[in-house]
Amino acid sequence: MPPAVKKKPVITRTAADSSRAKARTAPVKRDSTRAALPAVARIKKDTTKLLKDTAHLKTDSLALAAVPKVKPVSAYDLYLKKISQENVFLKPGKPRFVDTNPIRPYRNMDWLIYLMAGVMLILSVIRLAYRKYFSDLFRAFLNPTLSQRQLKDQLSQSPFPNMLLNIFFAIVLGLYFYLVLYRQQVFPQAEPWLLIPGLIVMVAVVYGFKYVMLRFCGWLFGNSELADAYIFILYLINKILGVLLVPFLVIIAFCTPEIARTFLYISLFFIVLLIIYRYIRSYSLVRQYLSFSKLHFFLYLCAFEVAPVLILTKVLQNIWLTGNP
Repeated sequence: MPPAVKKKPVITRTAADSSRAKARTAPVKRDSTRAALPAVARIKKDTTKLLKDTAHLKTDSLALAAVPKVKPVSAYDLYLKKISQENVFLKPGKPRFVDTNPIRPYRNMDWLIYLMAGVMLILSVIRLAYRKYFSDLFRAFLNPTLSQRQLKDQLSQSPFPNMLLNIFFAIVLGLYFYLVLYRQQVFPQAEPWLLIPGLIVMVAVVYGFKYVMLRFCGWLFGNSELADAYIFILYLINKILGVLLVPFLVIIAFCTPEIARTFLYISLFFIVLLIIYRYIRSYSLVRQYLSFSKLHFFLYLCAFEVAPVLILTKVLQNIWLTGNP
């Protein structure tokens, strides 16, 4: 048999080779680390520099934003500068005058809206409820040639609307007096909830007293038919005046002072016109029953129409201003 050949162990060589392979690869890792470290440091330096540049740009932009923009000179400023140079009173050393206005106390006038709405509501209800009475009323006003007895008979068939329009006339005329006093600042400290009812009652008392006196004079002198005819004309004009003043009340109450003053004068013109028309119709009526001169009629107007109103106005003015009648 052939002799057994001893083989060299392979494991030992493999182990040596494997350890050599490991020894070969280790320096590669150390070289890559050395190569990467300068690159990372370089990137960090570049990033830091970029951040510094960005912060510098932000600082520059903030500095630019902080610079105020120059505002152009307006025409108004140039005009004021021109006035200050040319006006004598604005130069130094000249006297100055201060224009001061007193502060007016605030007064809540919201209640006036509801009051005007109530007045218009009353008129609309009477107008819608008594259409025939309204048509006869204005026909009697615009047709003075019709028979007085015929007109009286037509209107006397509706005594309730007649009374309502008489009350409405007193309310409207009282409100008209209040608005005139308010616009002219006659009684600025007066309370409206006292002054308005007082004026309405005053109008009602004056015309009630006139009605009683005319009735009494007609009975006293035995001429009741003439007294009835004069009372009919008197209260006919009053009813028309009450309806006519409603739009003027709204305008005087809510418009500007200039517009309100204009319409106040227009309303006074219509009031004077209606009073003259009433006296013309009354004069032509009374001439049918009595014979008298125009001087006597003028004296009657001064004694029974104008004088009581002037005396009452003077008494009320003394009461409000001094507190003594």
